[in-house]
Amino acid sequence: MNRNNLKKVRENMLLSKSELARKAGISPLTIDRIEKGYPCRVDTKRKILQALGLRVTDKGKVFTE
Repeated sequence: MNRNNLKKVRENMLLSKSELARKAGISPLTIDRIEKGYPCRVDTKRKILQALGLRVTDKGKVFTE
């Protein structure tokens, strides 16, 4: 499983999993799975980055390849 910084970034922005999920238009379960290191689709990553107010070019701050 790949590690990512989603939990750290989300907590630094004082967002709960459900708040981020609502903003991104995905389920809280999906956020939970991604934070645990499960893979997700590029489309889902894009939705999360937009919900966090980040650009696609900032994906390295949240997702490690």
